[in-house]
Amino acid sequence: MDWLLLFKAFLLGIVEGVTEFLPVSSTGHLIVAGDLLNFNDDRAMVFTVAIQLGAILAVCWEYRERLINVIRDLGTRQANRFVLNLFIAFLPAAVLGLLFIKTIKHYLFHPMPVAFALIIGGILILWAEQREHRVEVEAVDDMGWKHALQIGFAQCLALVPGTSRSGATIIGGLLFGLSRKAAAEFSFFLAIPVMFAATFYDVYKHREFLHIDDLGMFAAGSVAAFFSALMAIRGFIRYVSHHDFSLFAWYRIVFGLVVLLTAYFGVVDWTTV
Repeated sequence: MDWLLLFKAFLLGIVEGVTEFLPVSSTGHLIVAGDLLNFNDDRAMVFTVAIQLGAILAVCWEYRERLINVIRDLGTRQANRFVLNLFIAFLPAAVLGLLFIKTIKHYLFHPMPVAFALIIGGILILWAEQREHRVEVEAVDDMGWKHALQIGFAQCLALVPGTSRSGATIIGGLLFGLSRKAAAEFSFFLAIPVMFAATFYDVYKHREFLHIDDLGMFAAGSVAAFFSALMAIRGFIRYVSHHDFSLFAWYRIVFGLVVLLTAYFGVVDWTTV
């Protein structure tokens, strides 16, 4: 058993869990962390996708009562609207992802493009926070299909690594009239179909890189992702109930600048295209 590999998997699992549902880009952090740990080959790429299951299962666990109620109440107006909104918001990114994900991975899944996306995303968050925020939707159950479609198109921006799926959907939700809590929670719920679909599709597509000897590595990463995501979700919901997203914007900008400056001064030899 390669204990160093297990340790790397555990660290990357924590990175995935902590960053997946915050507006800071989990994919961007995993690309940078993987490069630092020298764990960035094809097998590592499948690993970083697969451990997303651990993070998404944390959402399912945290909101298990709500999800069970939706399944139980299917056929009622409220439950049907909730499911329809998730489906509508899921479609745009699913279609564009199938069309362009191969090209995006080839050109943009590297630390330098991620750094630029982190900085640009941070600036956009600061801009969004400066705008007058008019709340039309206080809770997820109050959303209409138009809100769901708007957030679905906003989520398409997250196909660019470093943008952040949660950041795109949450800030999109704010711009389209959702309260902070409603935007955050809908982002969590939307992650369930999006991440399950993306994970299974990507793992199946690259199944030749899966080996039984790597089972321990995947288990370590997934368990770390589950528990760290669970803590991150709970803390994030408490935080956004009383604060805006400016802190995450400044973090993105600083992190992106650190990557760019360390590359410019030769401190870190980041992988380039």
